[in-house]
Amino acid sequence: MSQLSTNSPAYDMSFGRKDYEFLKEIGLGPQNLGCYVNGVWLGNGPVVSSVNPADNQVIAEVAEASIQDYEKGMQACAQASKLWMQIPAPKRGEIVRQIGDALRTKLHPLGRLVSLEMGKILAEGIGEVQEIIDMCDFAVGLSRQLNGQVIPSERPNHMMLEMWNPLGVVGVITAFNFPCAVLGWNACIALVCGNSVVWKGAPTTPLITIAMTKIVAGVLDRNNLPGAIFTAFCGGAEIGQAIANDSRIPLVSFTGSSKVGLMVQQTVNQRYGKCLLELSGNNAIIVMDDADIELAVRSVLFASVGTAGQRCTTCRRLLLHESVYQKVVERLVDVYKQVKIGNPLEKGILLGPLHTRASRENFVNGLEKIKFQGGKILIGGNVIESNGNFVQPTVVEISASADVVKEELFGPVLYVMKFQTFKEAIEINNSVPQGLSSSIFTRRPEIIFKWIGAIGSDCGIVNVNIPTSGAEIGGAFGGEKATGGGREAGSDSWKQYMRRSTCTINYGSELPLAQGINFG
Repeated sequence: MSQLSTNSPAYDMSFGRKDYEFLKEIGLGPQNLGCYVNGVWLGNGPVVSSVNPADNQVIAEVAEASIQDYEKGMQACAQASKLWMQIPAPKRGEIVRQIGDALRTKLHPLGRLVSLEMGKILAEGIGEVQEIIDMCDFAVGLSRQLNGQVIPSERPNHMMLEMWNPLGVVGVITAFNFPCAVLGWNACIALVCGNSVVWKGAPTTPLITIAMTKIVAGVLDRNNLPGAIFTAFCGGAEIGQAIANDSRIPLVSFTGSSKVGLMVQQTVNQRYGKCLLELSGNNAIIVMDDADIELAVRSVLFASVGTAGQRCTTCRRLLLHESVYQKVVERLVDVYKQVKIGNPLEKGILLGPLHTRASRENFVNGLEKIKFQGGKILIGGNVIESNGNFVQPTVVEISASADVVKEELFGPVLYVMKFQTFKEAIEINNSVPQGLSSSIFTRRPEIIFKWIGAIGSDCGIVNVNIPTSGAEIGGAFGGEKATGGGREAGSDSWKQYMRRSTCTINYGSELPLAQGINFG
């Protein structure tokens, strides 16, 4: 293990702060090993501090993975996959069911940790852990429904069918904004599909990575299964690059920026691996002239302010029909004035801090760029002076053609723009490089069905009369274009975690060939 300093703030604190005492309930201390390798906790890489974004004070220290730790872990994980894939799928589902039950017993302390370390409000932190529990429930049922097809053969005494088999090892690289939910989307499905999992959590949320892994590890241990079935690393780019380069990992799920995601995809493709990419979003809500204004405003508030604008599904563009433009803007500014900002663990808070100091600087720089390109700030636009990373929720009036509108500014900044026709609104919605989520507010069926149809939104998530964010786990989650094209969580996303074989079986004594070919 790397040397953890006894003079460090985490060591001195020893969870002396009353509001950190709950961390002991989920197996965390002031000093933590950040790698779960072959059933053992270790960490021979750099020692990093987990920081509370509400005050930028150290919560605890973590010893990250070294590249040697990674190699040791991957050897064991690859070996364990050979055992795990031979266990019947419903039995694998039973293990995932137990993981869900174990998470239920720690729902509130885990949710509190998400809020503390990431910065989202407590309700969202608890909701994130609940999302993994929901994924466990979904995956348990799925474990009895990994069905192939029986396909009619054109040849007599022949049968065609599909077989779905595990890939082996699935790599999961997650981001800070949903530090454990995205793991659930991937790991729950990957496990019931018969794959071992190797997880690299976000570098700035290592305590969540450790706490989640301890729960999964406990379930594996109680069932006398190899801990290497679920291998986890806290670490930075070096570990992520190792996963992308590793031919023992046939599928890599990556969540992050479009820029980094493209590099991951190119690396994985060079070794003929597969990628699941969940990348940037630049999501729009369209408010038509017949919309329920109050419903729209409430939805926009949640979609633009929730998680301090750091969701990939955050509403970043608000397209208003010219006839309701002024009314909606005035109402929106009014509700923005009522947003309570502060410690995300406190009751009644709607907007917590941005995740890091760098995020706060990006907010400042982004607003300067917006103003330079003609944006008019209607409310907000400032950093809140404090020890934390707090900023004001911001509404900006700007032209849809401004270059900055095409970019994703990861913070609570909402661009407001005007349109005249439904056709124009669709063109604006589809004009950005990203294609994750979108929503329209209208009561007219002809508009709704055009919106969700071939000439409507080009996004992977196309909503009506609800926010762009807050997706349920039952549907496939993901987007098009620079969002990466990946699909995770529900529907038939499970097929990406398995390999399909088309099998033709001749149970007769003749050898008829397809397409009527006569070969001698």
